[in-house]
Amino acid sequence: MSGCIIGENCNLGQNVVVSPGVILGNNVKVQNNVSIYTGVVCEDDVFLGPSMVFTNVINPRSAIVRKDQYKKTIVRKGASIGANATIICGNEIAEYAMIGAGAVVTKPVPAFALITGNPAKQIGWISEYGHRLHFNELGIAVCPESMQQYLLLQNIVSKKH
Repeated sequence: MSGCIIGENCNLGQNVVVSPGVILGNNVKVQNNVSIYTGVVCEDDVFLGPSMVFTNVINPRSAIVRKDQYKKTIVRKGASIGANATIICGNEIAEYAMIGAGAVVTKPVPAFALITGNPAKQIGWISEYGHRLHFNELGIAVCPESMQQYLLLQNIVSKKH
């Protein structure tokens, strides 16, 4: 729709709607049957799985217009949202988080978190490459594909330099 911004090298599947004011960064992949409503921002390299759902109003009613109450939802760089997941508006999904298929996200998601269920709960940590991270007693994990090291400190994961 008019007024949205779609970055370079994006891939939009069939039956996708991108509403006014939506921002999609570069290399965003949107699978079939996804509606991206006003208030949603997806940074670069985001994956939106088939039939996943965004909301943009907390308390919708057909007879009451609430366009002035849209809540912003941000999906940060490299995050993936699985098929049929629902993202309740007003939340941020941090960098490289992975939301499992069918999850219902009702609160902010930390960077590199692996989230599943209804309501969604964190069940572990995931690398930038999508591999489960297992931290040793020093709080260090290594991605088997990239050999990148990750540091877990006070329940926050960051890439080790």
